[in-house]
Amino acid sequence: MASFFSGFGQSAEISIQLNDVEGRKTVEYKSTDQDIKDSKSPLYFDGETVSGQVHIKLKKQGSKLDHRGIRIEFIGQIELSYERSTPYEFTSLVRDLATPGDLTANKTFDFEFVNVEKPFESYFGANVLLRYFLKVTIVKSLSDIVKEQEILVHTLAHYPELNNSIRMEVGIEDCLHIEFEYNKSKYHLKDVIVGKIYFILVRIKIKHMEIQIIKRETTGTGPNTYNENETIAKYEIMDGAPVRGESIPIRLFLSGYELSPTLREINKKFSVRYFLNLVLIDEEDRRYFKQQEITLFRKAEKRGTTHSHAMNSAITRHADRETNPSASKAS
Repeated sequence: MASFFSGFGQSAEISIQLNDVEGRKTVEYKSTDQDIKDSKSPLYFDGETVSGQVHIKLKKQGSKLDHRGIRIEFIGQIELSYERSTPYEFTSLVRDLATPGDLTANKTFDFEFVNVEKPFESYFGANVLLRYFLKVTIVKSLSDIVKEQEILVHTLAHYPELNNSIRMEVGIEDCLHIEFEYNKSKYHLKDVIVGKIYFILVRIKIKHMEIQIIKRETTGTGPNTYNENETIAKYEIMDGAPVRGESIPIRLFLSGYELSPTLREINKKFSVRYFLNLVLIDEEDRRYFKQQEITLFRKAEKRGTTHSHAMNSAITRHADRETNPSASKAS
């Protein structure tokens, strides 16, 4: 799994080859950052070792590459759209591959970052990027030669012990009284939202009703807080006028949508939250809304699958951070 960096005037090409990629799941990701192309990446979990080889190939055989050292870094960072020039690194590990000197032939270096802490899930959003990557640098006197490789990280969670149903009412005095119920408040990413809507009083002419999944990405704090809302899904519940006493079932499958887990106050930089938005439209095109937040989480795969031990360990570490936020600080 080697890819090469090539740039004008560079005297060497760098490739990074990861160990154990054959048995590791790869995940597609889509980035809104023009500098990060949509691609596939091997999937890692919190606490797993990241190791492999760095290959340096001289462009001209028999030539010599003078350098001031070669290093590889494992970096976890958050980039906000309004602070692109100053990304925040929450994880930064360095391994020196070579001391200053020169290369007169192609060279391969082994590297290993043991039991790397990866406290957060990779996230490519509208105004924020949370990414992990390996960065190899050949330090030169004029212009360094650099190669980066993305690594995708998922965080896992157990089923919540408490998962109460949601029951709410929507009303306009003497005109409309609707009660709606969802079977639970926390869903895994492949789950099914099941619910019902009851029409207790209907004195306005409703022509359409739908339920939406709204994703809200929040960046900044205080007066500098910015919310980016995206409608992930629309599900038509009813087309036509309901009558008093009518009950309409809801069944919405989450597996068909690109969703991330709910992310709350990630390093006090950003959050990603999800809402179920009930929308009613009357015959005069007036719109009525009722919003309810839900929690999404990534469920671990069944035991016996590849890397199940690493996944179980990752769940434990993630649970520890939920109860002890200070545990997420990386050195």
